[in-house]
Amino acid sequence: MTDRLADLTAQGVSLWLDDLSRQRLHSGNLKNLIETWHISGVTTNPSIFQAALKDGASYQKQLDELAARGASVDDTVREVTTDDVRDACDLFTGIFQATHHVDGRVSIEVDPRLAHETQGTIDQAAELHKIVDRPNVLIKIPATEAGLPAITAVIGEGISVNVTLIFSLERYRAVMAAYLDGLEQAAEAGHDLSEIHSVASFFVSRVDSEIDKRLKAIGSPEADALEGQAAIANARLAYQAYEQTFTGPRWEALAAKGANKQRPLWASTGVKDPKYDDTRYVVELVAPETVNTAPEKTIAAVADHGVITGNTIEGTYAQASAVFSGLEALGIDLDDVFAVLETEGVDKFIAAWEELLESVSQELAKHGK
Repeated sequence: MTDRLADLTAQGVSLWLDDLSRQRLHSGNLKNLIETWHISGVTTNPSIFQAALKDGASYQKQLDELAARGASVDDTVREVTTDDVRDACDLFTGIFQATHHVDGRVSIEVDPRLAHETQGTIDQAAELHKIVDRPNVLIKIPATEAGLPAITAVIGEGISVNVTLIFSLERYRAVMAAYLDGLEQAAEAGHDLSEIHSVASFFVSRVDSEIDKRLKAIGSPEADALEGQAAIANARLAYQAYEQTFTGPRWEALAAKGANKQRPLWASTGVKDPKYDDTRYVVELVAPETVNTAPEKTIAAVADHGVITGNTIEGTYAQASAVFSGLEALGIDLDDVFAVLETEGVDKFIAAWEELLESVSQELAKHGK
């Protein structure tokens, strides 16, 4: 069953699980996935933590103790989530060391309500890094306009970062520029650049969801022909931008000081439209130095029937550009598409976070009686 996943990782794709819960940690499930599915990292987000804490059983004892201490809701959420991330970091220590600190990474996101606050994001990134206190943690910062200077500042402090919620090529280039600025600041401050790592989470399936909706509204044969094309084309052009950025004199000067490239990470790779093959956002985005973070259901599908045919990005840039020319010719406003997706992404994470705070508040009240 694991052969296809072994083929995938042999092509230079790091496979990370887009899920974390205490139940996964304590039952041995995550350890088993590492051993049998070649999982080399974990990503979390507010929605994932909100779902995990709904399974209250794994958290009862800690919630009882925190309620007895009179802990606030925010303090409780911070303690519970950072404990899970720290334990996951410990579980991945072997992979972290074996891959020379490239993989074995666990991500934790700053409070999504800070998505449009630069200084608040910087402060909380430093705080989360200090609380988790593990070298293999990645602090997730959204690629909003306010997030870009925060990325630079946090990298400049020597903290490794997972940049999340990237949808457009333009914003992705700005993210990579923010990373390079941060590395230069870190070098100036005397940090060891070889210990700073970063991934840029480029969201995939949501692009098809939004653009397909607009193509269906047009309803012409040309629009029908472009359904399901945009997300993979967008990600492939992102990989081209990655290749273009991490070359040339500026990058070479940083690489000479030990700097690591900021790897593209394909996020949102679960298929949302059942008419599409459930492995497409994994098997169509295979290239060296990439990460694919997927839900367990998608990884199981790839293990079962994914067709790994080698590098599926190389040589596709002209075809990918043609997809976008076709979309523009039909009047699809791509700037609007990406603005809508970013707003929705932030709003979804805020809603999940607020639901998490509310459910924890109810638990604390119950335990406190």
